[in-house]
Amino acid sequence: MERKTAWEKYNDADMKSVYDFADDYKIFISKCKTERECTAYMLKEAEEKGFRDLYEIIRENGKVSAGDKIYVNNMGKALALFVIGKESLEKGMNILGAHIDSPRLDLKQNPLYEDTKLAMFDTHYYGGVKKYQWVTLPLALHGVIIKKDGTKVDINIGDKAEDPVFGVSDLLIHLSADQLDKKGAKVVEGEDLNILIGSIPLKDEEKDGVKANILALLKEKYDIEEADFISAEIEAVPAGDARDYGFDKSMVMGYGQDDRVCAYPSFKAILEAQAPELTSVCLLVDKEEIGSVGATGMHSHFFEDMVAEILNCMGDYSELSVRRALRNSKVLSSDVSAAFDPNYPQVNEKNNCCYFGQGLVFNKYTGSRGKSGSNDANPEYIAKLRKALDDEGISYQTSELGKVDQGGGGTIAYILANYGMNVIDSGVGVLNMHAPWEITNKADIYEAFRGYKAFLKMN
Repeated sequence: MERKTAWEKYNDADMKSVYDFADDYKIFISKCKTERECTAYMLKEAEEKGFRDLYEIIRENGKVSAGDKIYVNNMGKALALFVIGKESLEKGMNILGAHIDSPRLDLKQNPLYEDTKLAMFDTHYYGGVKKYQWVTLPLALHGVIIKKDGTKVDINIGDKAEDPVFGVSDLLIHLSADQLDKKGAKVVEGEDLNILIGSIPLKDEEKDGVKANILALLKEKYDIEEADFISAEIEAVPAGDARDYGFDKSMVMGYGQDDRVCAYPSFKAILEAQAPELTSVCLLVDKEEIGSVGATGMHSHFFEDMVAEILNCMGDYSELSVRRALRNSKVLSSDVSAAFDPNYPQVNEKNNCCYFGQGLVFNKYTGSRGKSGSNDANPEYIAKLRKALDDEGISYQTSELGKVDQGGGGTIAYILANYGMNVIDSGVGVLNMHAPWEITNKADIYEAFRGYKAFLKMN
């Protein structure tokens, strides 16, 4: 089906709104390069907009009623925001679900070592990456170290102009004959993604003097010992801010857009939700890139438990009420899709892929090959979404993730669908997905924001 780009419908005022929204988005992804940073940033803004902490309400034996705005912080790495609707929670919720973790290099628990008078950090890559893309890049270190006494030390080095940066070296072309004969997956091995962090030895230190000097610097600046790395979460991410991309500045280049390009408009949409009929929810989770596992991933019982807690605060709790509230809900599993790339047309089927500038993307199913591992959305639900978006003049498109036998991928959609909810994947098309620097289109980001707002108003 031939569709015009969203750009073709915008007037001058619309164009300003698109670029203003993108400017705010660039600030967000520049400041928030870890799931912890995303959570802290969003909770601060949510509190400013009148959202209250559910745990505080529970401690004070408070009540929850229609119109209340509530947030729940899950271990500082995931969150849920609720705007309580006029209808009973049993009638279901309109849920925007996205993830805020992204591919990166994680420091191992014992990362620091010295080799030939160079200090190094040992890493373990996180999520699906092309390992060769992570060499020769300026990297920043973001994360936390928790000392034995419970003191939290925030780490953020490499993104300020005065900061040093770090990186993984690569073999020079002159000595790369054997390396270049390897398949792409083996050109750089996972155990070779070691980060160079220093070269000056501590004076009078006979053994591992460079490592000793790094430890002395860390002690001076952060008051930490080598053993404190055992209880740390430190992520190596691309250094630098998100930037406008293209002569016309119509695109955004930045790290971590999978899936913060969906999380951000989802978050902004719920901040604007006012007195909805059905309860509006923005659910932002961790660990999607490694299977949605763990206490902060979608496979945990966190969301289900919080729905039960809210029902209890409303005086309506029962196990059956929880089940009904979940089963009757509608979800946009807001995750990115692979935008058509004219450099690699062979991996897509042109009638069933998404394109830059054509708006919010719907994937009826994801999975791989024979739809394995996929949620497959019901057409009755899709028809309602079409009407809601068409009524608001929102640009949208449909897509598959590559040709049938080319590959595929998954999202959190199938996990939410396990509750019996109506779920469909929807998000923003991306180029360079999972690379250190990803590309998105500003019109698509803005149409996603508009689409998410329209979805939250659905009955």
